[in-house]
Amino acid sequence: MLPDFVVSETTIREYGESPAFELDEHGATGLVLTLGITHALEQQSLDILESPHGRDWAAKPIASFTRKYYCGTYQLLLPHADGRFLKAVWRVSRWGRGDTRPFFRFYLFAQESRSRAAGAA
Repeated sequence: MLPDFVVSETTIREYGESPAFELDEHGATGLVLTLGITHALEQQSLDILESPHGRDWAAKPIASFTRKYYCGTYQLLLPHADGRFLKAVWRVSRWGRGDTRPFFRFYLFAQESRSRAAGAA
């Protein structure tokens, strides 16, 4: 069963990753991932990695959200995944004056792309 929220709204200040989630039959239909940023200082990038068994992860992401600097929602159509498991990996960085620790609050939501198309029809 595909989770709705891959990452529930969370606050991050450093590199991290989500728990792995199993694609089941959803890998064949494609997924739409929605990244929601609710608070941001500087920049964040988010990569989606795949794995056939949920243990060893591909070095190259299957998809990536480019660096984001502002609050908002951003969607990405995930291509067909060969692996059975996915996880989100995030990196944050900050520069400038004052506190140099990054601060981001975000969530990541997944839905089947066919349900999105059916809802639009």
